[in-house]
Amino acid sequence: MAINLSKGQKVDLTKSNPGLSKVIVGLGWDTNKYDGGQDFDLDSSVFLLDANGKAASEADFIFYNNTKGAGGAVEHTGDNRTGEGEGDDEQVKVDLSAIPSSIEKVSFAITIHDGETRAQNFGQVNNSYVRIINENTNEELIRYDLGEDFSIETAIVVGELYRHGAEWKFNAIGSGYQGGLGSLVKDFGLDS
Repeated sequence: MAINLSKGQKVDLTKSNPGLSKVIVGLGWDTNKYDGGQDFDLDSSVFLLDANGKAASEADFIFYNNTKGAGGAVEHTGDNRTGEGEGDDEQVKVDLSAIPSSIEKVSFAITIHDGETRAQNFGQVNNSYVRIINENTNEELIRYDLGEDFSIETAIVVGELYRHGAEWKFNAIGSGYQGGLGSLVKDFGLDS
């Protein structure tokens, strides 16, 4: 049975699941009906962060055009341009045991492609979530439903996997940003 998290809640991942190393991080969303005349294209991305919360280089920014990072330990499985259908819209495979020790956090975000230009924001998106699945058993371990708290934001950091000693934990963040992907890239130490 999955642990359902609230915003700001932190939970142990590897300590309570001994031997767990390969997980799938599933991200999902639905868009509301609106008459703006533009399609919605939401994207998930991953930032590999050091102890200072910064990405060391552009190679530590994983998304649909750079699908692998951390020496292959983190892999984005591809872009879903419509968000239609049941289940995860995009997934990221993570081998926790293979992540280099210089990486302290693996941060997951959802952004709206061209959100500002298209006058789109997360107030027009619902049923957003992030979940962590044991890749070997396909069991959902952790789920965080984001709720409807975002009205003007075009990017959300949904959560992060982070090291705690020899173990990995998950933090349900749910922080919204204006300025889309560009603001996240800048916050994580990369110039857009």
